[in-house]
Amino acid sequence: AASLDAKPYGQLSDEEKKVTAFHEAGHALVAAKLPNSDPLHKVTIIPRGMALGVTMQLPIDDKHNYTKDYLDTEIAIMMGGRLAEEIFLNQMSTGAGNDIERATEMARKMVCEFGMSQLGPLTFGKKEEQIFLGREINQHRDYSEATAIKIDEEVRRMISEGYQTAKAILENNREALARIAMALLEREVLDGDEVNALIA
Repeated sequence: AASLDAKPYGQLSDEEKKVTAFHEAGHALVAAKLPNSDPLHKVTIIPRGMALGVTMQLPIDDKHNYTKDYLDTEIAIMMGGRLAEEIFLNQMSTGAGNDIERATEMARKMVCEFGMSQLGPLTFGKKEEQIFLGREINQHRDYSEATAIKIDEEVRRMISEGYQTAKAILENNREALARIAMALLEREVLDGDEVNALIA
């Protein structure tokens, strides 16, 4: 039966649209509420490539250096999409997979490369140039199993803190999130000012 009403590529079912609208509204609301985030530029539920929707932020200036507060904020924003689905639709979808992957990678870099965790100002994992092996950089583990466990714990703690930050924002602003999601379903694209007006 499914093949009879197969969707053209790039067209979402009503259910997928609803999930995507709440997911992107979650990202947008967390971004708008946190002081260290880049300003919201645009939110859309029009599919692009593999993404079912996009929340775009534009930095005020070109950044070459990022503070810990900024990176913590980015993790919380990434968690906002999954959380909006959980809280408002009582479900989890694969749509959050890329957010979770990016957040985990960022937390791991904060711990292993930037010395921004409770393990202190240390780097873990030497990068070695290995052109002759056919790949440019090889990660070499220069730490013990006990340290590997601590790194995993720190990454988990950072993700968990971002998750709790996003959760508090969404639960305390339920009506605003619903307004953003409904406006997205109706218009498909909102700019940053429109999102902020819906929150206010």
